[in-house]
Amino acid sequence: MKKFILIFALLFSVSIAFTGCRDEKKSPEDKIEATIDDVNDDIEEDAEALSDDVNDAIEDVEEEIEEAKEDND
Repeated sequence: MKKFILIFALLFSVSIAFTGCRDEKKSPEDKIEATIDDVNDDIEEDAEALSDDVNDAIEDVEEEIEEAKEDND
């Protein structure tokens, strides 16, 4: 019985050593696709931020125009 437990423990240890968490190797195509996706995400985020900045600038100009109209009246 003791030998059975030792053999089981040894097999368990060996199986854990060879089937541990390993990163899967990615092909060059997968790496390129991931990079393209990252770049697209960055472009979308930057475009949204730029759009918000442009809208803020337009609102500021509209406020300045309104203030100038009020000053002239």
